Amino acid sequence: MQWTDIQQIAARLAAQHPDRKPLAVEFPEVRDLVTGLEGFSDDPARYNVRILESIQLAWCDRTE
Repeated sequence: MQWTDIQQIAARLAAQHPDRKPLAVEFPEVRDLVTGLEGFSDDPARYNVRILESIQLAWCDRTE
């Protein structure tokens, strides 16, 4: 799984953290949660704020 696999990452985060409110999770923690996912194989330093925001919003869509 790569940083650009936004929907797959969001699905995994929603499944692993069903009680979390995605918009309350700060970007550094989003980064840590993503890099800690099983199957994540991208360079942990190859992210940017836009990617983290996209992941957070996609995760939010899956919790509504």
